[in-house]
Amino acid sequence: MENNNKLYNILAYVGILFLVGLIAAPNEPDVKFHVNQGLVLCLLEIALGIIAVIPVIGWVVGFAGSIFCLVLAIMGIISASKGEQKELPLIGKIKILK
Repeated sequence: MENNNKLYNILAYVGILFLVGLIAAPNEPDVKFHVNQGLVLCLLEIALGIIAVIPVIGWVVGFAGSIFCLVLAIMGIISASKGEQKELPLIGKIKILK
């Protein structure tokens, strides 16, 4: 089961795939932590996508934000693959799932 949990933790940082861990292992504390981090990251990506519609300034913010989100996703995947629970910088303290 632990290998599945590690997979769920990694998938949590890949867009909407955070739902896999949320559905498959909703009561596992480690999975819940990474799913929450992935959910917050996904919501940030959606917000940046909306901002990117604005001509010029939105494009710049959207592009820079997309790179930032990619870096956060990589950091989260590395943390999940090591079995650690490290909060993501700037957005990691936001708790949506209790």
